[in-house]
Order: sequence, then structure tokens, then C-alpha cells
Amino acid sequence: MTTPNEVQPKVYSHINGTSEETIDRLQVAELCKGWPVYRDASEWNNFRDLFTDDAHVWTTWSGRLTIDEFIRVSKEGKAKGDFIMHRENGTLVDLNPKTRRAVGKMKTTITQRFTLPATTPGETCQADVECDNRFILFCRKLDDGQWKIKYCKVFYEKDRVVPVDPAKVPASFDEAELARYPEGYRYLAVAQHAIGHPIANLTTLRNSQFEKLYEAMGQWLVGKDVDLDLD
Repeated sequence: MTTPNEVQPKVYSHINGTSEETIDRLQVAELCKGWPVYRDASEWNNFRDLFTDDAHVWTTWSGRLTIDEFIRVSKEGKAKGDFIMHRENGTLVDLNPKTRRAVGKMKTTITQRFTLPATTPGETCQADVECDNRFILFCRKLDDGQWKIKYCKVFYEKDRVVPVDPAKVPASFDEAELARYPEGYRYLAVAQHAIGHPIANLTTLRNSQFEKLYEAMGQWLVGKDVDLDLD
């Protein structure tokens, strides 16, 4: 569950406001939505155009990478059969016009299809491991007036296993393997690790990185440099 405590005491431009503020927030929201639309469809040129030249991203299976490295390993993963999709569930933006910075908050569901051992011995079945999460996109307005993403972090809320065919159910995940990873993305982590991906220690609702990420969001909005290697 989420904390009952206020996690962002300072309020920035996030709804209403001037026409200029609204346009800026809409442009940042477009950047956010470009992740699920462009990456899932392999529109790599459009995807790259969302980011600054020196942007970095963090994911469960890649850890921290430059945006160009992330595109490279994403292509390699797709070539090997990785089938990862994203559903965008809602996006809002915090904007500080004075510093020309913004933070996009995009709720998504990551869904990745796997072939897993079935409950029937010797058989396999397909299942989607789905993970509800929030993409946090640190954005800035460049000198030419364009908004770009500088950093992309994700925090993970909860995950689940959904059989594709209800008549063929995956066998139970090993409890010892699940216990190696944080609640929030442990089923996804076990399944991704089984196909060869190293799994990073990332932000969930229940670990200390959650508060650190919100602190970094506040620092970014007031114009400070931020360190997003939070573990």
C-alpha cells in the first residue's frame, strides 16, 4: 500500500494556471506518453527524440544506462524475443516555470510475456507478468524552447502473473527466488532473471528509495543537480 503521509508538501503548477503553463505541461505529458507509444512499437527515432543528448534511464532489467545504450540493449532484447509492452494509465506534470523544469508522473502497467513451467509436469504455458508502476520523468526546457527528458526513473507498486490460457496455469514461483527481490516487482524480477537479465535494486513503495526519489524530484524542480543512484 501507499503511505498515508504527504510525500510532496510543496505544490507546483500541476493543473489550471496560465495558458503558457498549460501548454508546457501538455508538452511534457507528450514526452511521457512517448515511452509506451514509441518504444513498444520500435519507433526508435521518435523515441530518441524524447530525450536530451546526455539522458539516462533506469529499468529493472537494464539498471542505469545512457539513452543510446538503452535503445541498443532494447533492440538486442527484442531480437532475442523479449516481449515487453506498457499501458499508460494516466499522466500529470509538476512544472516550475521559473527554473524551466518539470517532473512528469506517468502511471503505467508493464506487461511482459513469458513461457513458464506449467502445473502439469513436463509442460509449459504462456503467462504475462504485469507490474503496476509510476514512471518519473525529469524534464527540462532547452534554450530553443523544446522540452526533453533528462532522466527517467520508475518506482514499482505491485505485480502479478496472468495466464494467457486459463486452462494452462503456471507452476508456483519458487519462494526463495521471490524473496531475493523487493515486493513491487518480485515476480517480474524472477521471470526476467530466468531469461538472463541481471536485476537492479530499484524503488518500490516500501523501501527508502521512495522518499529519496521524491526528495530528488523537489530538488530538480528548484533547479538543483540530482543524484538518482538511490540504493
